[in-house]
Amino acid sequence: MKIATIIVRVLIGLLLLFASISFFFKLAPEPETTGNFKAFNMGLVASTYLLPLAKTVELLCGLSFVTGRFVTLANILILPITINILFINYFLAPEGLPIAALLFLGNLFLIYRYWDNYKTVFTP
Repeated sequence: MKIATIIVRVLIGLLLLFASISFFFKLAPEPETTGNFKAFNMGLVASTYLLPLAKTVELLCGLSFVTGRFVTLANILILPITINILFINYFLAPEGLPIAALLFLGNLFLIYRYWDNYKTVFTP
């Protein structure tokens, strides 16, 4: 189980690093969007701070997952972002749903594996 944890942690970390680095350095062209997803994406870009903030959190959490340091904190920080990625893909861009679901399930798996670190948060 320890090897599975390391594999999932590193794969999620690499995915997050790739997504954030390609955003900041414009390494990949932005995919063509249509319909409601295009309107949603235009709103994110128009906010001027939300997308860079999310990508910065992705970068920091990706570094944390790859290096194995502060994974407990990174799991909690990235959870709302993975939930949003899952819902955006479910409702607006279903073609990306498999990757979004794997990212979310991997995040839940890591929370489960590091659950001992979270127990004090939920005890009175």
